[in-house]
Amino acid sequence: MELGSVKHFLKGKTILVTGATGFLGKIFVEKILRVQPDVKKLYLLLRASDPCSATERMHNEIFGKDLFKVLREKLDGDFGSFISDKVVAVAGDVSSENMGIRDVNLRKAMLEEIDIVLHSAACTKFDERFDTAMLTNTIGASNVVNFAKNCTKVEVLLHVSTAYVCGETEGLILEEPFQMGKTLKGFSKLDIEFEKKLVEKKLSELQTQNLKGEMITSMMKSFGLERAKEYGWPNTYVFTKAMGEMLVGHMKENLHVIILRPTIVTSTYKEPFSGWVEGARTIDSFAIAYGKRNLTCFPGNIKEVVDVIPADMVVNAIIVAMVANANQCYDNIYHVGSSVRNPLRYFNLWNYAYKYFTEKPWKDKDGKPIKVGTVSVLDMAGFQRYMFINFLLPLKVLKLLNTIFCQYFQKMYLEFNKKILIVMRLTDLYKPYLFFRGVFDDENMEKLRIAARQGGIEDDFFYFDPKMIDWEDYFTNIHFPGTVKYLFK
Repeated sequence: MELGSVKHFLKGKTILVTGATGFLGKIFVEKILRVQPDVKKLYLLLRASDPCSATERMHNEIFGKDLFKVLREKLDGDFGSFISDKVVAVAGDVSSENMGIRDVNLRKAMLEEIDIVLHSAACTKFDERFDTAMLTNTIGASNVVNFAKNCTKVEVLLHVSTAYVCGETEGLILEEPFQMGKTLKGFSKLDIEFEKKLVEKKLSELQTQNLKGEMITSMMKSFGLERAKEYGWPNTYVFTKAMGEMLVGHMKENLHVIILRPTIVTSTYKEPFSGWVEGARTIDSFAIAYGKRNLTCFPGNIKEVVDVIPADMVVNAIIVAMVANANQCYDNIYHVGSSVRNPLRYFNLWNYAYKYFTEKPWKDKDGKPIKVGTVSVLDMAGFQRYMFINFLLPLKVLKLLNTIFCQYFQKMYLEFNKKILIVMRLTDLYKPYLFFRGVFDDENMEKLRIAARQGGIEDDFFYFDPKMIDWEDYFTNIHFPGTVKYLFK
């Protein structure tokens, strides 16, 4: 594995990016444009019906974000012309053949010019509709591979997956590929083509029943969870991502492919500035609820490791992996996380949250500081008892009173019941991760870090070693302040 200057490698390159409006996609685009302005071109594939709509999305959802303020200040009045010169918004959709690019001339130019493909487009909701998740995460992956294989000078395709394709595997989880059709239940065999036909059949059946859209959505979500659990995956997201990985490995032929599996991605550690975050992820949702004192009880194992990694480190790992693996005859899978090199435990995380929100409390609508307390962390049985005593039992009493008083408390009962159902559903979705007992081996990633140090890459720009992180400092001075700034409302 030979490495040199990353900036030199990127100079004059043309890169296709899917998922550029996503959290990692935006950070990747910003990083490339900021550190190597001599990149030839970035093609950003955006879900849109026409070029004008794609361009509008690009400016509103990517370059209009606070993330680009450093680059905007650096270029001053030339920012707009620089973006126009370097970036092309492409209307399309990974779920369609040829990635939905209808402009034949544009597609031809892309196939002739592209050197690198970054595929980061994904549906990341744990309980997404099965048909929607299948189209983007599974079929989308195969469409991107087919497009990349037709690029005449492509050097590498990097496919962003997730470390949690492992399901609920315990112990040391290796950087190994999924064999086509392999499931997390040893006795079962997965047929992806059968799953595609099954989801089409299910959707067609529901549509012929003249059901409301909300009902179809609910039933397709439930169907996805049912199919995922049939093969050992805890939710539709990781199930469809695992199938996507299988197709990438099966269909690549002579294409040079990297599969990168991040763990829980958090706010930026250092670049372009500390603390930028977008979209409430797993731990951010809990932080928001805790800071607003809406969370007093938490299901989980306080002694277990929670694997998190800052977003800019993930993007740096993506870029260095591209450099190391371009035009190589082997493929690599990389875990990007912290659980082996610099483990963080739940009890540390809660202590950091308590420290931060005690010193800098969130204020309610009246401007009064919200005083947080300690959180009771319970095993699943304890959490279920807590829910029964504090919520389900009062709900039963309210239901009885509602019946006695001729539906007088109907509105209150329905609202209370809805909130409880949401909590129980979220608990069911997040349970595999709250009680996760695995750590992610990163031997391949460590080899990449060693090669980077020895190869003379610009480590001040392309850092991705989790051992450099002081977790207390990161959460109390970077992540929680960023969460409050960008996510609290």
